[in-house]
Amino acid sequence: MIRPLHPSWHVLAPIAALAAFAVSAAAAEDPVPPAHRPATPLAYMSEPDMQSAFGGKSIDGLYADGVTFSESYAADGRIDYRERGRDMTGRWSLRAGTFCTIYDTSPTGGCYRVVRKGANCFEFYFVARDETIAERRPGLPAWTAQAWVKGQHATCKEEPTV
Repeated sequence: MIRPLHPSWHVLAPIAALAAFAVSAAAAEDPVPPAHRPATPLAYMSEPDMQSAFGGKSIDGLYADGVTFSESYAADGRIDYRERGRDMTGRWSLRAGTFCTIYDTSPTGGCYRVVRKGANCFEFYFVARDETIAERRPGLPAWTAQAWVKGQHATCKEEPTV
């Protein structure tokens, strides 16, 4: 004989389903694992500092998975991105304290909080997929890459500080 469900199950089932949906929705919006989140508050660069550091310049960088990239930020807001035979163009902007790189043909860009870790070392923390989300409801910062201005002595350590 099958035992009937506890009488309160019909009340709890919708609540459990809603909780499961909320957890899965949050995970879908957050593509970066918690291991890449800063453990302590960081001093993020201001928009004027990011403009000065990156506007009209090129950077070389390294992602968490070891893939290297190069990106150039034109004064007019255009970007050129290069990584392992993959070239993309797009635009860069400063929004709500974030540095955004949005590509013309790929959804892989996003908006980042930036930390200066040395004279020529920067760490990028993903917070949103686009400028609108960065302005309205950015996510928790998650370490994505470290980079340095091309043509200057890089001061990054081999390992990220997160």
